[in-house]
Amino acid sequence: MDGFIDAHCHIAAHEFDGDLDDVIQRAKEKNVIGIVAVAEFIPEFEKIITLSEKYPGFIFPCLGLHPVQGEWSEDGRSGARLSQLDEALPIIEKYADRLIGIGEIGLDFTPWYVKPDDAKAEQREVFKRQIELAKRFNLPVNVHSRSAGRPVINFLKENGAEKVLLHAFDGKVSVAKQGVDLGYYFSVPPSIVRSEQKKKLVEAIPLDHLLLETDSPALGPEKQERNEPMNITISCSEVARIKGVSVETVMQKTSENAMKIFPLIQKLLKR
Repeated sequence: MDGFIDAHCHIAAHEFDGDLDDVIQRAKEKNVIGIVAVAEFIPEFEKIITLSEKYPGFIFPCLGLHPVQGEWSEDGRSGARLSQLDEALPIIEKYADRLIGIGEIGLDFTPWYVKPDDAKAEQREVFKRQIELAKRFNLPVNVHSRSAGRPVINFLKENGAEKVLLHAFDGKVSVAKQGVDLGYYFSVPPSIVRSEQKKKLVEAIPLDHLLLETDSPALGPEKQERNEPMNITISCSEVARIKGVSVETVMQKTSENAMKIFPLIQKLLKR
């Protein structure tokens, strides 16, 4: 596959509202041939669908309720609630035939977001219902697992999830290997250049189970600077360095892997 697929990108984020066409153009100039657009919050759902219509065969939509909801402010964020999922599900179901996956979903046990056990239990139930939704529509899941690597992989296994992409996994290598054994895939953001944990992860996970992502506008090569899809080349170069293979090999293999986990991309991709 001659080109990059950004397997996890928040292209509908407000940070791109002022120059989205330029961001897309820069990505294409770096040989990005597809972007998997993931959702965090309900207000983004319609926007992601609209972007997939504006850039057909290039932006591929996933919808899902992120495990952390609310504004980025003190005491403003908390675990996803079932009442929020009840609002989200009809919209996801409405667009199910246009989606390539369900996401961004998962667990986030970062202490300042989710402390009480009952909050964790509700977050698990939100995750479980979205796994069930993905299975009902035969779609893969695009999964968040911050501070919850082992619980997420165990939960996915317990709930029979088979088509799984774990994005920017921050857990231990030993836990990631359990995911590999289950057939799960892992995507690597540009922040790998400043993360020893992610370098160890890439070293341990076979290339057959790796994808590239940017998680734009987050997880760029520089902290606190807006990330964008063109930086997928940074992910690729670092994976190639660690694996001791060419950037062309990494580009081709990770894009092939993206087609395996998201088979609808192959059908929709503009050649």
